[in-house]
Amino acid sequence: MNIKPLGDRVVIKLLETEETTKGGIVLPGSAKEKPQMAEVLAVGPGGMVDGKEVVMEVKVGDHVIYSKYAGTEVKMGDDEYIIVRQSDILAIVE
Repeated sequence: MNIKPLGDRVVIKLLETEETTKGGIVLPGSAKEKPQMAEVLAVGPGGMVDGKEVVMEVKVGDHVIYSKYAGTEVKMGDDEYIIVRQSDILAIVE
């Protein structure tokens, strides 16, 4: 990947989840909501952002939950990424 985020930005990629109903029917991606869980692929340096000191709390490889309508979607080749601010990340899943 060639994306290097700036400031307090984080590059994430959605985690693919295959959802099955109680009856055993597998739902295709178009029939379900977009997941809010993603993997962190790149993290910006933090530092001074909008006059405030920002310390980056996420690291590459973390699985995170982010705000539903946050970020900017970017497509590179066949892969889709989302660039969000660290403040749009709600939690780290351990």
